[in-house]
Amino acid sequence: MLKEERQQKILQILDDEHKVIASDLSKRLSVSEDTIRRDLKELDTQGHINRVHSGALRKGPPVVDFSTRQNISNEIKGNLARKALDFIKEGMVLLIDGGTTNLQLVNQLPLTFSAKVITNSPPIAMALINHQNIDVIMIGGTLFKQSLVNLGIDTVEALRTMRADLYIMGIYKIDPQLGISVPSLEEALVKRKMAEISNNILGMVTSDKLATISYQIICPTSDLTYLITENVNEDIKRLYNKQGIHVID
Repeated sequence: MLKEERQQKILQILDDEHKVIASDLSKRLSVSEDTIRRDLKELDTQGHINRVHSGALRKGPPVVDFSTRQNISNEIKGNLARKALDFIKEGMVLLIDGGTTNLQLVNQLPLTFSAKVITNSPPIAMALINHQNIDVIMIGGTLFKQSLVNLGIDTVEALRTMRADLYIMGIYKIDPQLGISVPSLEEALVKRKMAEISNNILGMVTSDKLATISYQIICPTSDLTYLITENVNEDIKRLYNKQGIHVID
């Protein structure tokens, strides 16, 4: 098998199974582990995969700004949001951070819905302006323009005095073994504090984010209470279920 053909096969396996192990690929493709490691290093350099210890993960979606993400996979995000509504009850204190899927969820809340919403996302706060029975607490900080969320030490300090029934976490990348991650340290620190002050955590994840990793780990996936996703591989689903996460797909 030629190198180009072998590397395409690796990418195909990775797309189907979400994660590859070098020793396993060595047996499946009948080449040495050293050859597989060189392939993985080359594919990582080319930006096709993310190398991790013993193997590789899918690259996942690129980092793009909020307005661009609002035009991507809207139907899928809407479906995830509708499923999430089943876990949101009247009178809850909801902590909702940034993300286009989270915005879809807020837009689907009935105008008569009664709750308290804590958010560091100006788009989320603005989307609730006509919900007369929802009290909105807007957390300040420095506006991170790419994601349209407030971040920084002021944001973290404000969260220390709060408590939420349910944290609806915007998820950038997630892997059942490596955890939930984002590219920015500042965003990771805020999300970590949000997770700490919440009784339960719900994440809505499109399939392109599954089994992907970024630079800053927020928390282990076992911190999630609910994971709402689509087209999840059964083996991956079992890994989440073993961590006590209620997976809805």
